[in-house]
Amino acid sequence: MKTSVLTALAVAAAALASPALASDPTGLWQTPTNGGQVRIERCGQALCGTLVTSSHIRADPNARDARNKDAALRDRPLRGLRMLSGFTGGPTEWRGGSVYNPEDGGTYRGTITLTNDNTLRLRGCIVAPLCKTQTWTRVQ
Repeated sequence: MKTSVLTALAVAAAALASPALASDPTGLWQTPTNGGQVRIERCGQALCGTLVTSSHIRADPNARDARNKDAALRDRPLRGLRMLSGFTGGPTEWRGGSVYNPEDGGTYRGTITLTNDNTLRLRGCIVAPLCKTQTWTRVQ
């Protein structure tokens, strides 16, 4: 009897915990371009994301942010580069953040939308409607 009650409690706790995962964008995400992987984490009350790896980093672990529009930042390493910052909101959509694109050295206004546990949409805009949207897949 005691074992069945504990099992029922464990199942109920797991069921209650599952929805929380659906609204948690933190973790490692695969981007659709250049084999990129970005770790999203909480930075205070906001979300931020850093570049963990990409085809450029795998080819040259010392690859630099050579296309940055600010010449003073072109020598910083791509590995560990802050690409996402200042996203607030939730539980499924975060707005008001910035997206840095090392491919063109530009920074764009962005929105993150968690579509399910393992998929998010990242939208970056120069100015609406000049936007680009990518779908990222959770790695872990």
